[in-house]
Amino acid sequence: MNGIKAFLLLCAAILPASVLNAKVTLPPFFSDNMVLQQQSQVALWGWADEGKRVTVKPSWTNDSYTAKVSRKGRWEMRITTPQAGGPYSISFEDAGKEKTVISNVLLGEVWFCSGQSNMAMPMKGYTKQPVEGSAGVIKAAKAEIPIRICRIKRKASLSPEDICEGYWAENIPSEVEKTSAAAYFFAMKVQQTLNVPVGILEADWGGTPIEAWMDKETIEEDFDGEFNLSHLEGGEAPAKPKLRACTIFNGMVNPLIPFTFKGILWYQGEFNRKRYEQYSRLQPAYVAMMRDRFQNPDAPFYFVQIAPYSYDDPEGFTVGYFCEAQEKTLSMIPGSGMVATVDTGEKDVIHPSRKKEVGERLAALALTKTYGLDLGTDAVSPSLRKVEFDADKAIVTLNTASGVRIVESETSGFELAGEDRVFYPASARLLGSDTLEIRSGQVKEPVAVRYCFRNWCVGTVFNASGIPLAPFRSDSWESGR
Repeated sequence: MNGIKAFLLLCAAILPASVLNAKVTLPPFFSDNMVLQQQSQVALWGWADEGKRVTVKPSWTNDSYTAKVSRKGRWEMRITTPQAGGPYSISFEDAGKEKTVISNVLLGEVWFCSGQSNMAMPMKGYTKQPVEGSAGVIKAAKAEIPIRICRIKRKASLSPEDICEGYWAENIPSEVEKTSAAAYFFAMKVQQTLNVPVGILEADWGGTPIEAWMDKETIEEDFDGEFNLSHLEGGEAPAKPKLRACTIFNGMVNPLIPFTFKGILWYQGEFNRKRYEQYSRLQPAYVAMMRDRFQNPDAPFYFVQIAPYSYDDPEGFTVGYFCEAQEKTLSMIPGSGMVATVDTGEKDVIHPSRKKEVGERLAALALTKTYGLDLGTDAVSPSLRKVEFDADKAIVTLNTASGVRIVESETSGFELAGEDRVFYPASARLLGSDTLEIRSGQVKEPVAVRYCFRNWCVGTVFNASGIPLAPFRSDSWESGR
């Protein structure tokens, strides 16, 4: 670690005001090797002597920028970035003091990658839980491939923090093996397709609820009384702070504001799965908060459905209800997209190994919806359009731009139920490019159909580009055997 990194990380352990008699101080994640969002008004900030003026000079232009330091010793500005390129340097100077310089800076596409353990799952995998294909990816990492990584150190706090720890690293094996596999596969695909630098800002933590990633104002205004916030108001500190509302926002998100990024990738939900009805309100509120706090109202938001897993009962419906709640948010969050993972789950492993599919499906959404590319593929999961019941069968019509196909499997993933609300396995047959016929010999007069709605299931229906049909149901029953 070079001297600048060491200095910046030291600053993370002390209050900004305590270094105001030194040179300009930056947040630790403004470091060598960072990526800034191209063709944007990028936010920069830091600390210096009160009342002084800080001058910032990026090497890609002859222009310089100045900002006055506030009474709290903080300065902030926006600088204009040109199209992708680099490497560059940026100098920061308070008149008469030693310059602070960050080097090897690239301009490109920056994505904020967050969530719980399936987003956090590193390329090297967890103990006895590998990432498929990771060895070759780690070995192939090279600094000259312009992917850069910044991992934010995990911290839960009872009050909003100003500083968090983290630094930007080059694309080398020792860093890639520790990086979110889903985020890195996303970055690889975007970088290869756009041929520009890509930065992934990773803030994730296993076993955490979405409300821990949200600020106090949002929880109070949108979820009045639903969460106990006494720990934020001088009450007794909780035994596991990361499980309580607002604590991770305070420790890991607030210090990043107002960092400039292109969009948000989100893979979270397992912790909230039993509160699926509430989640359909929590996720839109989280996105609105992030867009507002980071002054990025149009930031695209692409999220991953939780994967099939046995949980306490493989035959239960918790996963189905939760995936339904996740899909519901698509219509509630402008500029959003969803990755279905119904084909990648593992019955007894909550961290599936097939993270490449997750990352590349996220990338396909970004490349087509955000960057407007015509890849010749259909990146959007098929979804239910309508169901009609005709005698002993259900006719299911799907929304899809490219048609659907069925893969061979021991089970189809479909189930039918009659008036008794008891679901039985059913077979599926393709009638047309977007229409399926569903039958079960055990249900003579079906009134409801479900697809991959149990905790453990295997997806069998895909669009022409290999994107799976997400779980769905035609009924609104609260149970089904």
